[in-house]
Amino acid sequence: MEAIPRPASRYVIQEGDWAVLKRGEVFKAVAVVKRRKIIFEKQWFCLDNAIGHNYGTTFEVTSGGSLQPKKRVEETAMETKEAGTDNRNIVDDGKSQKLTHDDIKALKDKGTKGQEIVQQLIENSTSFRDKTEYAQDKYIKKKKKKYEAVITVIKPSTRILSTMYYAREPGKINYLRYDTLAQMLTWGNVRAGNKMIVMETCAGLVLGAVMERMGGYGSIIQMYPGGGPVRTATSCFGFPESFFHTLYEFPLSEVMSVLSGTLSLKSLPSESEENMPAADDSDGSVDDKQHSLPEADTDCGAEIAMESNQPEEQETLDVPAAGEALESNKAKGLPYDKQKKQEERRKKLIAAASLLKDRDADGLIVASRYHPSPLLLSLLEFLAPSRPFVVYCQYKEPLIECYTKLKERGGVINLKLSEAWLRNYQVLPDRSHPKLVMSGGGGYLLTGITVVKDSIKMYDDSEPKPEEPESKKRKLQEHC
Repeated sequence: MEAIPRPASRYVIQEGDWAVLKRGEVFKAVAVVKRRKIIFEKQWFCLDNAIGHNYGTTFEVTSGGSLQPKKRVEETAMETKEAGTDNRNIVDDGKSQKLTHDDIKALKDKGTKGQEIVQQLIENSTSFRDKTEYAQDKYIKKKKKKYEAVITVIKPSTRILSTMYYAREPGKINYLRYDTLAQMLTWGNVRAGNKMIVMETCAGLVLGAVMERMGGYGSIIQMYPGGGPVRTATSCFGFPESFFHTLYEFPLSEVMSVLSGTLSLKSLPSESEENMPAADDSDGSVDDKQHSLPEADTDCGAEIAMESNQPEEQETLDVPAAGEALESNKAKGLPYDKQKKQEERRKKLIAAASLLKDRDADGLIVASRYHPSPLLLSLLEFLAPSRPFVVYCQYKEPLIECYTKLKERGGVINLKLSEAWLRNYQVLPDRSHPKLVMSGGGGYLLTGITVVKDSIKMYDDSEPKPEEPESKKRKLQEHC
């Protein structure tokens, strides 16, 4: 009887996975592929020996670029001398270290481990014993970071990837900080089984965070500008194929067609437009004229947003059948793989349009470098009543305009404009304090809940107003 192979654990590093390399406070997302040379923090190595180990394992880079798991026995404390009382008599003239640069290079060429090099630096330092205990600890950490080639392989997650992008390429994610992203997921009520609408130009980071929290249950409709969606950060999560079965995409240019019920797939972007670079690939800021929409005024908002009193028309999808589409592609002389790809994309677009036309989405998240007013006013039409929405912007002025327009439009309650604030703390024995370096700002969030407009009844001048307490008191006295 043939043995049934056991499924590999998702906590074990496997070939083809995506992993995050960590060294100190520096992160890098890479694909786990055998015999592929990776350069990280001026070190080159291959991940062949990491395959089969658990995520979170710490490796040491040895000669030849191979990784060896670092034993816990080696992580003992350095042998230190007696500590001094203060550092006032220490002069940083560069003469306290007896080992020269050539000596350290010779130790490296011999294959000496980084921990041994750090120990020799301590023994050959004339000022180390005069430093205080805290200064000695700081010196050891600094030398370890420089000479110990130690790398930890971590499983990708929203927290890790958002920290990595914010530290390395904040412009690609519109300076969306990780604590702000966490608030967006909370305010947006992102959970398994929901139908979520996501409009973002953050390289797919927000989309990946929503997919991770939903766990492959429910449906996600990604609205995208240009020829196609950008999911660079989404691919770094390493989601299984089943997660993408619940992901749909729909172009922003056809939103009005869905709302008016006149959608035709003939007007959707063609295959040549798909191959063009999308607007999200640029590192430009909000005021980049080439990739930014014009500022939303009353005319622009009227063109994009749908009024509540507009009559609903029956949707007419001008969609050719599958056989007709394949026949037309054969007539054009397209390869079979390209025909199949176009047909799959056509089915996805039909399914996305069908999900949108029901107008019963459970949540809306907008994090775009474009002006949020026209996007929000149009996409709110797809939300069911009593559903939350979240809008992120790096600046508060566009969100103030959104706040004003939503107040005039109605149909929303609990509107709140807030600013995210974060400060990291160093937590060490007798040295816990806020870190001196912190980010300048985490952007702004506009949150609210949709309601049926007719359910909000405002008092009119013709209607009798509620009696004030003074009049009630006077009537009570007359009665007595």
